[in-house]
Amino acid sequence: MSTPISTYVATSGDAYHRFLGRWTEALAQEFAGFAPPTVAGPLLDAGCGTGSLALELAQRFPDRDVFGIDVAQPYVDYASGRATGGRPAFSKASATALPFADATFAASYAQLVINFIPQPQQALAEMIRVTKPGGAVSATIWDFRGGLVYQRLFWDAASGIEPGAGAARDKHFSTPLAKLDPLLELWRQSVLRDVHFASLHTRMDYASFDDYWEPLTGGQGPVGVYIDALAPALRENICAQVRQAYLAGDPDGSRSMVATAWAVTGTRAAD
Repeated sequence: MSTPISTYVATSGDAYHRFLGRWTEALAQEFAGFAPPTVAGPLLDAGCGTGSLALELAQRFPDRDVFGIDVAQPYVDYASGRATGGRPAFSKASATALPFADATFAASYAQLVINFIPQPQQALAEMIRVTKPGGAVSATIWDFRGGLVYQRLFWDAASGIEPGAGAARDKHFSTPLAKLDPLLELWRQSVLRDVHFASLHTRMDYASFDDYWEPLTGGQGPVGVYIDALAPALRENICAQVRQAYLAGDPDGSRSMVATAWAVTGTRAAD
């Protein structure tokens, strides 16, 4: 049996953008500032999703060509619809088999994807291969356990009702590359030099509980897959419990939740 190229269920660009895209745009601003390109040339967003990082890079560096690739055609189609005049350029491809020549890019980025790739070493090797000597290779992942309140709120509330929620949470949060130390180790064991990391911080601002809950039900990623599989009565019960956690003793209304991500970068040494 062949190894899947991604463990992330990605069936609708629109559903993903409602679920997470508005927050990946905020994270992209922080990530691009953390690892700006230092050599001349185009930029790569490997695992571009609905295009948040590639669009941020194109805006921030208007004189550079920007390319985004993703294995999910619905996400590529959605991202392409957000491009202006074909910029950035989006296409379907795997981060483990990048369709670019060696030393093509000034910098390569992977935002919120490396922990969903079953062969992360191969993905990193490919990003290094297509990056120019002196160029940066960077990734960022959510700090699921300690810095992603919207997911802890959902999984912890649901696990008090249905044991499968706890099992799904534990599997998702304990994936090695969902944690900082294994991510850093992956970069440090590669040929990259000057490896360093940072903690990136944004906020997720919700207008109401419905604004929080409805995007979770779009079938994208581990949360969407779990909710999709629930029987109607159990789903309603979990929704009520999550709502109580969201309200936390106050009337329904706006909530602002911290969202923290780990970012790591390294430089490809001269050949």
